[in-house]
Amino acid sequence: MTNDEENRAPEAFDLAARDADDALVRYWESVRAKVKVSRAHVVTGPGVQGTVPPPAFSFGDSPELADELLGLVLTGRKTATSTAMAELSDDEPAPRVGDLWIVLDGRERPRALIRTTSVTQVAFRDVTPAFAAAEGEGDGSLEHWRREHERSWRRVLGDDAFGPDMLVLCETFELVDPSPAPTATPTPAPGDGA
Repeated sequence: MTNDEENRAPEAFDLAARDADDALVRYWESVRAKVKVSRAHVVTGPGVQGTVPPPAFSFGDSPELADELLGLVLTGRKTATSTAMAELSDDEPAPRVGDLWIVLDGRERPRALIRTTSVTQVAFRDVTPAFAAAEGEGDGSLEHWRREHERSWRRVLGDDAFGPDMLVLCETFELVDPSPAPTATPTPAPGDGA
């Protein structure tokens, strides 16, 4: 904690938290119709799914990495993520197909909405090249995926918790908002007969 943070009044933290919550609610209100979640409270009363924003998180473990990985999501290069099962607490459910997630940038601002499309658990050693490529990081190779994830999980979980048999939750997702950019159709060069 910095000196500025130590000297700040508790109300300042409450205000910052409230602003972040307000931003999540505003973002959710702006995208809820895209995923066909309505309030329908006139007939049924407000439901949790329609009124409470989905969980929000950022990829990575630093603001810089959060922005980098968000960029990969927004370009469509990153369509998967992985979590060591040891990272999940007992009261933290694993993601399920159809779950919605708000992705935050490195400054904790809501920037994207994703929907889980598949969830599998495999041993670290059994992660496939196709899954590593779907994570979209580095050169997309399985070797890169293994090297970087081993480094990260050893740092987060400790050397004793990491091993080739460690269970990994492999999740794929689709970008719901902002809508993925359409793939551009190349414009034929003059004289190509098109």
